[in-house]
Amino acid sequence: MSAIEETVEVRVPVHTAYNQWTQFADFPRFMSSVREVEQVKPNLTRWVVGAGPLRGRFQAEIVEQRPDAYLAWRSTGRRHAHSGEVCFRPAETDRSTVTVRMRMHSRGAAHRLAAASGLLRGTVRRELGRFKEFIEAVGEESGAWRGSIGDGRVQPEEPEPPRSRVPHWPVG
Repeated sequence: MSAIEETVEVRVPVHTAYNQWTQFADFPRFMSSVREVEQVKPNLTRWVVGAGPLRGRFQAEIVEQRPDAYLAWRSTGRRHAHSGEVCFRPAETDRSTVTVRMRMHSRGAAHRLAAASGLLRGTVRRELGRFKEFIEAVGEESGAWRGSIGDGRVQPEEPEPPRSRVPHWPVG
């Protein structure tokens, strides 16, 4: 298993960086290795990644997500086995840091070679840099998903108000 951690500071507020990150279908607009992302459910995504003629497909489950702070995922299949997290922290006024941590669960010689050579780390660094360029150039998010996920389950956005135990509340 190999671990990668990369951090970038972006010139947008933390909520803008976080909101854009939740727009997975937009990843191909700024990440060169991401070809397509489909949001199947709030906690399940389907990815197509690759370079040149090489393609890989996998599903990822979002296991934890807290608005403006944190998102963690894990792939669901044996191929492209990995897990990771992205953390959002306020830096200076209208700036934030984005930290990506990934763990690659290597399968086969090609994955071990890529990890050992630094190819994966370089790819994560470049793609995070492209996110920075994109969000700073646009200056605002293209959308947002502000829900929370805990233990892989989508949490209600707003708690239901308490219900009265009185069968018929008097009116008037």
